[in-house]
Amino acid sequence: MAPPKTARKLQVLSPVPADIDIANAVEPLHISEIAASLDLSPSHYDLYGKYKAKVLSLSISLSRPPRIGRWVLCGCRGDHPTPLGEGKSTTTVGLCQALGAFLDKKVVTCLRQPSQGPTFGIKGGAAGGGYSQVIPMDEFNLHLTGDIHAITAANNLLAAAIDTRIFHEASQSDKALFNRLCPPNKEGKRRFADVMLRRLQKLGISKSDPDELTPDEIKKFARLDIDPDSITWRRVMDVNDLLMKDAINPTLMQTLEGTPVLVHAGPFANIAHGNSSIVADKIALKLVGPGGFVVTEAGFGADIGAEKFMNIKCRYSALVPQCAVIVATIRALKMHGGGPEVVAGRPLDHAYLSENVALVEAGCVNLARHISNTRAYGVNVVVAVNMFASDSESELNVVRSASLAAGAFDAVICTHHAHGGKGAVDLGIAVQKACESQTEPLRFLYPLDICIKEKIEAIAKSYGASGVEYSEQAEKKIEMYTRQGFLRSPICMAKTQYSFSHVPSQKGAPSGFHHAGLPTRPCFFDIDIDFSTGKVLGLS
Repeated sequence: MAPPKTARKLQVLSPVPADIDIANAVEPLHISEIAASLDLSPSHYDLYGKYKAKVLSLSISLSRPPRIGRWVLCGCRGDHPTPLGEGKSTTTVGLCQALGAFLDKKVVTCLRQPSQGPTFGIKGGAAGGGYSQVIPMDEFNLHLTGDIHAITAANNLLAAAIDTRIFHEASQSDKALFNRLCPPNKEGKRRFADVMLRRLQKLGISKSDPDELTPDEIKKFARLDIDPDSITWRRVMDVNDLLMKDAINPTLMQTLEGTPVLVHAGPFANIAHGNSSIVADKIALKLVGPGGFVVTEAGFGADIGAEKFMNIKCRYSALVPQCAVIVATIRALKMHGGGPEVVAGRPLDHAYLSENVALVEAGCVNLARHISNTRAYGVNVVVAVNMFASDSESELNVVRSASLAAGAFDAVICTHHAHGGKGAVDLGIAVQKACESQTEPLRFLYPLDICIKEKIEAIAKSYGASGVEYSEQAEKKIEMYTRQGFLRSPICMAKTQYSFSHVPSQKGAPSGFHHAGLPTRPCFFDIDIDFSTGKVLGLS
């Protein structure tokens, strides 16, 4: 099979330049060329300038056959990260560049859109790094196509509507509310709007003439009786669909080597589910077809990003991954083996820049638990060791041996940051073999028909906790969610990304524990714009 016509070989430099300099040195292909490589016609997308397009979800769903490609979870970390990040998104992009530009596979990368917190805070953007990036990286890391702004506007509208509604219901009678919601026209006639008729149907009221409502029906219709202490996401407004009608469509972009990328949604894994959208993944799986690959990303470590991917995303999508790639670095494993504290903005300690096999060996307990936890879902695990220039062969061999001993299908040393897709070819081959060898069914961590506390405890014990202590506030929330009908829902656990436990400083593989803003020197100090060229400077 010939390489995709959009595949582009990179001219790599050593030492590796800054991310923004690499991104600015490559002229992106017109996005219509990327779309054509996926057999998308202009009717399937809306252009957003020369380098971005919105793929129209409905047109793909209706026009494409149900045959789909292989679904690979990549980018969940196999070690809890240092504050500097360990190259999770970089590995996701590098793997796809290897599959598409070097191994001649049809591939789509599915990523989340970064929020402005990390971009302007400590970690920087999420377009990948080095020679494994999504471009244009400045547009990816900043406004993109406005999806996050649309979600912000929708949330603000909902919050304002709820606050206003609480005020009006507290200060007006049922009759006054009804008269303002459904006022008579010049002829003295009242008429329900369509949205009001839908509300009446939900209330079990079959009447369509406002003048026929009884006082009790008027009360039910006019009042939401919102309790500010127990309001949930079920209180939504139809008008928010209008604000997010474009945001529902994924954004098509490209990697440095011309492989397609779908960017959609932007949740964190430490407080939310941390995965790119089901919509983007399903579109991508149809576009690549049988034999193709969709590599989707989960946030932070395999303990939170992958756990939520399996127990939440796989449940709701009915999709099953054929392989999970978890990313490890020597420096993070040294930190978990007892190395000095890593602080963003400070030079790395000598221990991280010189060979120390003992520290790596000690830290591999962290990696082993990530592998074991992921294997428990019945999915083959490939470990991608994101190599840094200071890593020694002995240290890398320790990680490979420890990975295989812990149950990984394979463990591969990768240099995609320095060499692009070429540096992840072995990883791509390992992923193909893992997908072809996948035979086990997907196993969830817990069934949905158990109580909320049992689900929470199942997740906590997978981290290594001996039990869970519930505060009085937590007990009230659990009782409220049970009463409101969320008993059969999966659990989305908020937890630090720096440790298996709830304490960020507990490194390695702790056990026996009980789960119970911007920095001083943020990244935006270094971000600027060159007004003579219009180029963004200092993004990472």
